[in-house]
Amino acid sequence: MEKGGHGKPSGSSKDQDVKPAGSSKDQDVKPAGSSQDQDVSSDKAQKKELDMDMISAALNASADLDRQWQEMQDKMNRITLGMAKVVKNMYGQPGGMDSISEEDRVQVLEDLTLQGIAKYIIDNNCTNIITMAGAGISTSAGIPDFRSKDTGLYNNLDKYNLPSPTSIFSIDYFKENPEPFYKVRATKLLGEYKPTPAHYFIRLLHEEGRLLRHFTQNIDTLDKLAGIPEDKTVLAHGSLEHWFCMNIDCEAKYTMKWIKREVAADKIPKCTKCQAVIRPGIVMFGENLPRRFGERAGEDLPKCDLLIILGTSLAVQPFASLVNRVPVTTPRLLINRDKPAEAEADALGMFLGIPTGSTLRYDEDDNYRDVAYFGKCDDGCMDLAQMLNLKERLEMLIKSGGKTSKVPKTCEVSAKRKPQGKK
Repeated sequence: MEKGGHGKPSGSSKDQDVKPAGSSKDQDVKPAGSSQDQDVSSDKAQKKELDMDMISAALNASADLDRQWQEMQDKMNRITLGMAKVVKNMYGQPGGMDSISEEDRVQVLEDLTLQGIAKYIIDNNCTNIITMAGAGISTSAGIPDFRSKDTGLYNNLDKYNLPSPTSIFSIDYFKENPEPFYKVRATKLLGEYKPTPAHYFIRLLHEEGRLLRHFTQNIDTLDKLAGIPEDKTVLAHGSLEHWFCMNIDCEAKYTMKWIKREVAADKIPKCTKCQAVIRPGIVMFGENLPRRFGERAGEDLPKCDLLIILGTSLAVQPFASLVNRVPVTTPRLLINRDKPAEAEADALGMFLGIPTGSTLRYDEDDNYRDVAYFGKCDDGCMDLAQMLNLKERLEMLIKSGGKTSKVPKTCEVSAKRKPQGKK
């Protein structure tokens, strides 16, 4: 028997396992143009259409944003113009010479000197004089000012580790820690101070019928003690005369006498009803100025025929801006120990392009109305009083502690009458 007789014949079961072309497995491979290829093409078309829709939507959104941005810019321009008008009403004519026309720069003073101011008062019978006072008019009474290099309050606060020197008068800091205020102000609160010659000079302007209004930054009550009427006075920053509980549900009022007793006992004054801290009736940093300040400034300053600025560095707004709110021909006299720092625009002024600080031009070539006296306020007021023939009456006021300004008839001279022999 041949060996090959045992081999599997053609067509055996094993050979039959090899599937011919067109078998079920081959049939699983889909030819080109199948439904799957059509689905892919459809997806691509839809994606392309979606991309075009997104691009179109993005372009439309961009156009909308451009339109909204332009509308917002237009609104901002209108708001800015409106605010500029408000600021002009609040702060007055911007003080730069470029804002004052040539024809308005009329020099009404014969001389840009203290003597020129005195002659102007007499010749024009000024009856709408406005005074602006700062801490400098009270220093001779023993009350320190704020910014003097060695004696100023802000330069003697290191031991309290304040965030900044002005924090002592910040309402937010006072709520957090009232101790520095009471410790630093204890000497002032317990002291017995008397008005200075500068205070009495302002009183004398009132008696002469020349004072329209007295604006003061001071909280020391010396204006009232000097006899300057309350209706003539605008307390821009309030007064230490009034004290009240900080609890808005209580707000009990306290007298200066009671506060002095508490401070003398080294206590932080607290309300006897609710134990909340007692605060002074002054305007602290972060608080609004009294309504009376804005009302009187708006009504009085346009009438001003002479502005006298006493003892202030013109560094605190909006008080300092009052110098810019008098008519452009109104003379302005500064009596101060030091020359104020250069004026800078505050934040609002910078935004609107309007300088809101002091713009006195006494040392500029184009000055036509500003006069400066650098020295003690008392000395400047006494010199001016002498030129107005009021020195004797001022001295009598000082001597009598404000009781009277009358002098013996043999010495009395009316400031309203022009000195004989002078033009």
